Amino acid sequence: MSHTPVGRHGARSLITAALMVTVMAGTVGWTLAHEQQPVTGPPPGTAAWRADHSPVPGAAGRLPDPATASPAGIARFFAGLTAAEQRALALRHPSVVGNLDGVPVALRYTANALAIRAERAKERAADPKSPLIDRYTRLLAPGRRILAFDPRGRGQVAEVYGDLTTAQRTAVLVPGSDTDLSNFDRADHPYGSAAGMARSLRAQMGREAPGVRTAVVAWVGYTTPLGLGPDAATGRLAKAGVPRLDRFLAGLAATAGEAAQAPPAVFCHSYGSVVCGLTASRLDHAEISDLVVFGSPGVRAGDAADLGPAARVWAARDGSDWVRRVTGFDFLGLGHGEDPTDPSFGARVVSADRAHGHTGYFAPGTDSLRNFARIALGHFAAVHCAEGAGYDHDCRHGLA
Repeated sequence: MSHTPVGRHGARSLITAALMVTVMAGTVGWTLAHEQQPVTGPPPGTAAWRADHSPVPGAAGRLPDPATASPAGIARFFAGLTAAEQRALALRHPSVVGNLDGVPVALRYTANALAIRAERAKERAADPKSPLIDRYTRLLAPGRRILAFDPRGRGQVAEVYGDLTTAQRTAVLVPGSDTDLSNFDRADHPYGSAAGMARSLRAQMGREAPGVRTAVVAWVGYTTPLGLGPDAATGRLAKAGVPRLDRFLAGLAATAGEAAQAPPAVFCHSYGSVVCGLTASRLDHAEISDLVVFGSPGVRAGDAADLGPAARVWAARDGSDWVRRVTGFDFLGLGHGEDPTDPSFGARVVSADRAHGHTGYFAPGTDSLRNFARIALGHFAAVHCAEGAGYDHDCRHGLA
């Protein structure tokens, strides 16, 4: 992780660090009470899966261990089963099958629908007035494609917009703080929630390239920070999310349809960019094509080269986004390092004009939404780069 020298950014870094420390100190009672414990490890239901010794063809009677089997290995295992055998496993172990990266996507949809119904029934029996009942019912609406569902903690979910099996171009959206099962899809925040961002991106991809088949995944697969506090200012929760994002992208690579023209472009908002930054160097060219960080407080890397060779690295930030005040420093473990939109970082910096604040990057009519759609589609020559010395030349001519 980079440690910014005082001489480089001078007083700004010290003032920013002091401001962050003041915020932390002023909210310490609140933040300690609400410190988040990350959900990690294999899917719920893994103990019952491991204890299942029913005969499995081609597997010597053993099911692959969710904690150690690679997504590619999981994909090979399920490819060796008949459709009836696959469905039998989904019926017996819906929570494992629905969350196991490498399982065929259609089977995951089926398994998660079963898991959500079971969780809804359990919640209804415990508390008929629980708001979770309505939340689960909405997830079960016809046409929804739930690729992951984990009710533990504040709840995690991944939803697909489009058809992953036939998509030619795919994108993954990794959201930031204050995102969980309860609010990843908010009707009152149509372009700022994780689901809203994903839907808006896919709609814009359709406008840019009507003949291209696309899919976008809203991935709420890690425990996000709540509000301001140490969780948001440190990398603890991001580090816990790295293995999950790594496996998820490996699972998409293992189950990609034949029509796919490129690996997914991964779009990372706010604290989500910290997770993506820490994950990027673990990824290979089959798992990611482009890494786009926006509204980022930093990615815990000294420059774009530290993020590994697999992805082109892009960055965007609107001038009205408050996050600009907390970028560019790392002080006693607080902060996330260099500003990805700084020319010295080496990312391709694109325009986010008219984005309006920290959560407006996917609003229709914004430069950021148009640029993001073009990046996801691979239409790099049409990307509008940020104004400023070097940006236009680098963006226009620096694309391999």
